[in-house]
Amino acid sequence: MYSGGFYPYDTQEEHWAYWSRYIFINRYQDAPKPVYNKLLKLVKGKDYFVLTTNVDHCFQKAGFDKRRLFYTQGDYGLFQCSEPCCQKTYDNEEIVRRMVEQQHDMRVPSELVPRCPVCGKPMTMNLRCDDTFVEDEGWHTAAERYSAFLRRHESSKTLFLELGTGYNTPAIIKYPFWRMTVQWPDATYACINLGEASAPREIEKKSICINADIGAVLDALEK
Repeated sequence: MYSGGFYPYDTQEEHWAYWSRYIFINRYQDAPKPVYNKLLKLVKGKDYFVLTTNVDHCFQKAGFDKRRLFYTQGDYGLFQCSEPCCQKTYDNEEIVRRMVEQQHDMRVPSELVPRCPVCGKPMTMNLRCDDTFVEDEGWHTAAERYSAFLRRHESSKTLFLELGTGYNTPAIIKYPFWRMTVQWPDATYACINLGEASAPREIEKKSICINADIGAVLDALEK
């Protein structure tokens, strides 16, 4: 699905036939496994914050407090102007569901192709893929909440729990977690990642690396 999002469709009608299905499956259907629900049980009652590069909002759908979430790379549930002419985003659930229901022969009806209500140009997804990504008011509010959380806990006993983060965008989660583990006196870094569980030598004694499936590890912790 991810690779298909980069295909140069001939028309906007074909483009949105694909993307509406993509969005519907990943944003508006529940995750196929209860991993997020198990993680929520693990942090319940604790002072936690979630930093994620995922754009499917599975954390929020599972019941995580949205005031404790920062989706750095966007949201499948939001459109933005492709220009962009302004720093605004728009909820897309209603139009996406209509696209899914009404598409035919791999095309959506032309009247459902989304256009910016400000300038009339085609809309696009609110996903960070180039310098047109819109960081709206909600994005900046979440960023400040995350920064405030870090300032509050710099001298506290803190666990940086990294789940499934690879090397596509390591500068957002992985590298900052390593750096803060080095700098913070009472911090521990834990990484659960099948095939990619590792930590630098500088934090070896403050790290827990588990080379296993996240769901299986959470099952074991729950038991």
